Amino acid sequence: MSDYSPRRSVLYMPSSNPKALEKAKTLPVDAIIFDLEDAVAPGAKDEARAAAAAAVGSGEYGGRELVIRVNGVGTEWHAADLVAAAKAGPDAILVPKVGSADQVRALATALEWAGAPERTQLWAMIETPGAIFDVREIAAASPRLAVLVMGTNDLVKELYAQHVPGRAPVHVSLQLSVLAARAAGIAILDGVYNDVRDTDGFLAECRQGRELGFDGKTLIHPGQVEGANTAFAPSAAEVEEAEGILQAWEDGAGTGVVTYNGRMIENLHVETAQRVLDMQAAIRGR
Repeated sequence: MSDYSPRRSVLYMPSSNPKALEKAKTLPVDAIIFDLEDAVAPGAKDEARAAAAAAVGSGEYGGRELVIRVNGVGTEWHAADLVAAAKAGPDAILVPKVGSADQVRALATALEWAGAPERTQLWAMIETPGAIFDVREIAAASPRLAVLVMGTNDLVKELYAQHVPGRAPVHVSLQLSVLAARAAGIAILDGVYNDVRDTDGFLAECRQGRELGFDGKTLIHPGQVEGANTAFAPSAAEVEEAEGILQAWEDGAGTGVVTYNGRMIENLHVETAQRVLDMQAAIRGR
């Protein structure tokens, strides 16, 4: 099986809530973000930091990718969060409100100084207008940076004082960020959907996110997991087509033009087909 790691469903869990951390062990998510930032009250930051580190080291979360979201640069908790997270050695450390390529490089250096294992990736949240203007440079700033995460709530708040329905105000920001991630060869995750009761709206946004090119979606409620997993997984028809393309490419090797169902097949189609099958294999292996 490929070592491809799917990130269809990435669930924020408040690290100050023991029941939430326990429940996360049973959820069919691809990744868990142990949150030290928005979901944790100021008075509970120290407790949450210790709980997140313990959860990462517990070995009780199976094959799920484990991520710690620290408090942002410039907050009173950031330095302690970064040191504790680095020592815990999660799969990744997520930093909110990353605004420049220089900040990415400084964070990568800080993780190295704090003793973070080489396998611990840096994830960066893109959630300010300034970050959108610099997103291409941010995405390519460090080999440790592996994932961009859209902070759509904060981005909308920065743009508009009042609530604006739908995502029209941030379409350009989403598209630019996807392009930046693809140019840098890293992954990108769509932002959260706030109304956990609006299943239809959530599923529509998942479909939109996949159509825009996102690799998966960040979530705030366990009830959203199944919808995200389904939306961002290859369908049976997509798997069948990918298998057909690869078979046609193999059968036609050395013959010049290769076609599948009347369409000309090139290297880019083969690479896309292989990604589909890699994801399917990884999902089945979970």
